[in-house]
Amino acid sequence: MPPARPLVVTSDADLLEDLLRIAATAAVEVEVAPDAGAARRSWAGAPAVVVGPDAALGCGRLRLPRRPGVVLLGDDLDDAGIWQLAVEVGAEHVVFLPDAQAWLMELLAEAVEPSSTSGRVLAVVGGRGGAGATTLAAALAVTAARQGRRTMLVDGDPLGGGIDLVFGGEGDHGLRWPELGATRGRLPGATLTGALPRMNELSVLSWDRGQAMSVPVEAMESVLDAGRRSSDVVVVDLPRQTDACSRTALQVASLVLLVVPAEVRAAAAASRVAAQLAPACADLRLVVRGPAPSGLGADEVAEALGLPLAGYVRGEPGLDLALDRGEPPAGRGRGPLSVLCERVLDEVLPPVRGAA
Repeated sequence: MPPARPLVVTSDADLLEDLLRIAATAAVEVEVAPDAGAARRSWAGAPAVVVGPDAALGCGRLRLPRRPGVVLLGDDLDDAGIWQLAVEVGAEHVVFLPDAQAWLMELLAEAVEPSSTSGRVLAVVGGRGGAGATTLAAALAVTAARQGRRTMLVDGDPLGGGIDLVFGGEGDHGLRWPELGATRGRLPGATLTGALPRMNELSVLSWDRGQAMSVPVEAMESVLDAGRRSSDVVVVDLPRQTDACSRTALQVASLVLLVVPAEVRAAAAASRVAAQLAPACADLRLVVRGPAPSGLGADEVAEALGLPLAGYVRGEPGLDLALDRGEPPAGRGRGPLSVLCERVLDEVLPPVRGAA
């Protein structure tokens, strides 16, 4: 069944034009009924109902069932009779256009996609260049999608080359960051995920092959907010240098994973990265990646950095070659990377509905 749409009840052509414009700005499709009789079928099931003053009397006389989320539009602030009509219709709110335009836009958007349905954000950062953060971010996203979770993967590193390369999807159609850089305010989650390239059953927001650009803070806020409303988990691959945009992702992340190779110099470099991340993170943990040429243990790296250890990933033969061929990580059976990702996701995210 298609999702229910907000119901607009009016036969006033000018008012309907205004309401359709407001709905279009909110990226919401509405159902239109010219009168109370036509509205009867969808009245109870619509996520919200907006009644024009021309249709209010008919709705009251027809005694449509009382329900929450009914808004009555008034056309005259000095008309005391509008409040009596509100009682007869069972309206929760009486509003007047154009003053209530922004409020009504938010109401329609919330009706079809409530902000309370928020997914979790997981962020991944490399302790040094080539640490494997992008590989882990992609593996987490692939594993989450394989578990049946609605998943979005966001490339937050403009100098990383594009995370779509991990999937061999650099030529896939869909929006990239340059098209979303000017985004401000509320972005409908379903619209965003539907416009992004789909790779391995997940939505991927990456870069194009053009000139590097930075992501405005407002755009990152809009994307993450939309992603949380439309997805169970949003995985963000972040650069080592923490800027205002990165802090936006770090502050909303339920978990931040710092990836560090089991090497002395890598641990030393990662200590500086950790010092930048810690103030913005609610939960910062360490992932140590093997092999360890000098025998440096994961616990020793964790102790040196003063961070809890999320896990150790030993070397996985053939992984680098598979990535070069556009074969995503964690999609190759029960390797060490898949096992780590499953453990992290099971610990941080709610159980998948219907899972045994």
